[in-house]
Amino acid sequence: MKKTKPEIDQLRTEYQREDFGEMVRGKYAKRCKDASNVVVISPDVQKAFPNAQAVNDALRGLLELAQATGLTPRSTRTTRKRVAG
Repeated sequence: MKKTKPEIDQLRTEYQREDFGEMVRGKYAKRCKDASNVVVISPDVQKAFPNAQAVNDALRGLLELAQATGLTPRSTRTTRKRVAG
């Protein structure tokens, strides 16, 4: 078993802490979350869908049913223009 040198948590002498500016934990977390399309489902729902393909198939079936019954997603509706009267 190799012996490891203890890590020293210090900056080199040519660097100063002030040179790095303010450090913020999780600085880009919101941007990453907004750019992500990951959806977390509840454990009880997860048991019914073993993989992503099963989830996608179920959602596509639901969309087809909604379209067949006249229910459409809000994103496809057109907005009505108001007429001045």
